[in-house]
Amino acid sequence: MVMVSSSLSHKGISSCMLTAVESLFQRSLPSLSPTRQAHAGLLKCGLVPGDARHTSKLLAFYAGHRCVADVEFLSRSVTRPDPFAFSGVISVLVRSHLFSAALSLLPCMLSLRLPPDPFVLPAALKACAALPSLPIGRQIHALSLVGEVSSDRFVASALVDMYLKCAAVADAYQVFDEMPEKCVVVWSSMIAGCATHGRTGEAFQMLDRMRSSGVEPNLITFNGLIVGLKRCGRPHETLPLLRRMHSEGFELDEVSVSSTLSAASDVEDLTMGCQIHGYVIKTRLETNSSVVSALLDMYGKCGCADEMIRVFDTVTAPDVGSCNALLAGLSRNGRVDDALKAFAEFQAQGIKLNVVSWTSIVACCSQNGKDMDALQLFRRMQSAGVEPNAVTIPCLLPACGNVAALLQGKSAHCFSLRKGILADVYVGSSLVDMYAKCGRIADARVVFDAMPSRNIVSWNAIVGGYAMHGKAKDAIELLLSMKRNRHKPDSVTFVCVLSACSQAGLTEDGERYFYEMQRDYGITASVEHYACMVSLLGRAGRLDEAYELIRKMHVEPDGCVWGALLSACRVHNNVTLAETAADKLFELEPANAGNYVLLSNIYAAKGMLDEVDRVRDTMKTMGVKKNPGCSWIEIRNKVHMLLAGHKSHSQMSRITEKLEKLSEEMKRLGYLPSTNFVLQDVEEQDKEHILCGHSEKLAVALGLISTPAGTPLRVIKNLRICGDCHAAMKFISKFEGREILVRDTNRYHRFEDGSCSCGDYW
Repeated sequence: MVMVSSSLSHKGISSCMLTAVESLFQRSLPSLSPTRQAHAGLLKCGLVPGDARHTSKLLAFYAGHRCVADVEFLSRSVTRPDPFAFSGVISVLVRSHLFSAALSLLPCMLSLRLPPDPFVLPAALKACAALPSLPIGRQIHALSLVGEVSSDRFVASALVDMYLKCAAVADAYQVFDEMPEKCVVVWSSMIAGCATHGRTGEAFQMLDRMRSSGVEPNLITFNGLIVGLKRCGRPHETLPLLRRMHSEGFELDEVSVSSTLSAASDVEDLTMGCQIHGYVIKTRLETNSSVVSALLDMYGKCGCADEMIRVFDTVTAPDVGSCNALLAGLSRNGRVDDALKAFAEFQAQGIKLNVVSWTSIVACCSQNGKDMDALQLFRRMQSAGVEPNAVTIPCLLPACGNVAALLQGKSAHCFSLRKGILADVYVGSSLVDMYAKCGRIADARVVFDAMPSRNIVSWNAIVGGYAMHGKAKDAIELLLSMKRNRHKPDSVTFVCVLSACSQAGLTEDGERYFYEMQRDYGITASVEHYACMVSLLGRAGRLDEAYELIRKMHVEPDGCVWGALLSACRVHNNVTLAETAADKLFELEPANAGNYVLLSNIYAAKGMLDEVDRVRDTMKTMGVKKNPGCSWIEIRNKVHMLLAGHKSHSQMSRITEKLEKLSEEMKRLGYLPSTNFVLQDVEEQDKEHILCGHSEKLAVALGLISTPAGTPLRVIKNLRICGDCHAAMKFISKFEGREILVRDTNRYHRFEDGSCSCGDYW
């Protein structure tokens, strides 16, 4: 009786459990917790894994919840295999973009002696195409041949799509040609695939073949062709195709419009972009998010920031994609303040910004001179719980390098290492550049040597770093290493090498590489190359040759070229050529105060005080003012910014006191301030006070009072260091026993024990 009662009780529990589970299964996608409870109940009743129907549904539920481990465990425990269960689960995993997990179920199916059928294979091939994984795709193709289902039109279409997305165009052609019947879908795949892989002629021929076979192309066919042309770098061919579609009576949808707008933005065809915008308004597609983003991108790339803002303002409920497009467009057009304002408004409106949004605003600031804002926004990004990626870090690191925020740059380095993105070539290249700009050229080389792969950006970063530090021989050795490793140097590489030769006084080497660049690599000399050569010859005192080189230039010399000649005249006190160079500079850059200062210094060095007064009067008449000097120094993970002549820093009284003590000591030992670097019409004593207020001196003084004795100091300045400050830094380095690194707009100056690495030429 007990046994009978127990059996009846068990049956009753099973019946109740089945009723509850059936009720649960009727929902579209129940939450995970009730599903797990139902699974436990079925296990307890012995209905799983034996019951194929409920096992199939559990597999589908776990796949829908992306519980890959549960799917794999349950599939391995199946005792009565059901091919439809595996087919459904693989399809769900593919739709959830869990491609590797979907493919991992195929061996399990085969071990259960379930041959993949025409329902499973297309889903599996779609996973191969998405990864992409050509080897697994070939294995699945072999399975379809063994199972005699390769001729199935769904399987064959999936094979064609897989081969095309895995760049195996010849295999795609073979499968396509063997198909007895070709539907519009497979024709469209072949046309789009040929276009994507740059076979545009074949794509249009395929379109003609399609029509000849009696199959008419549809909108998807043309959309695939447009997208393919855009991806293969032929956006100019999409615009005539759009006209052809329109003439054949096709109504353009959001895919057609957004793809063609993207092509118009690539070629900066504002006229076509505006015409498409008119079509968008006419067909009421302006509410589609992808179309809005494409419009914003087009106007941004065509330099129409105001029109871009007007388009955005018409959107009633902007999504994050539209917001990101607006931020990118504002950044591209240098509207950094507008971008910061828009970003703040997005946050205030509760729009859920993603990593692309944060990366865009960080990049906007770092690319437009708002380095401190970029660092602050990056910290806010992390506080908001948004994790940076391999795109964010290269956007942040230039800001760290620009203001010598070494500790924050190191933190980004550690983050990249921890998150496994250090192997990314752009992350590595940005780290090389950051360390070089922060004065740590040895660390830059360590990162460079550890990079698993390098591109031209990586090589230019390290060569440019050595040039910045005046290490010409290292830069040349890297150029030779590029040749040995079959990396072709580009125009930027030679700018770095020529700059390094100029700063190190390697005149013959510089001349050789200048002509080798043109003869052996076919690189046409640009104004940057000529500026380096003028500086190189000028340093060697060959001013007449430098001037002759300028006269023979095949391009119009700009301010950099004439500025290099004027600087060389300053070193060698050549008044005649200096006046020629200055006249050109006053035409090209009438508001650049630095040119007036250089000419005035040349006159002052020659004792031509009347000419000094004339330059000063010219500046007053034209309203030219010297750009305020600004320097940055990092102390205990905080970047301090100091402005020349400003007393806003909280430690200014102590800074001034330290500078006065240093000034007294310097005078006692025979140092006299070079007041000719001050153009203001003031008394001599006031000129000395002005010199004491130069931003690099303020930054060094702050470093001296804020760090332990012997600690190296790193200072970044937005202008070229003046002669008085250069002399003062040499004295301070010896008197205080400090290594002082100052990076100006030209190079790094390493002051140590009373001398500078530049050899007093900069």
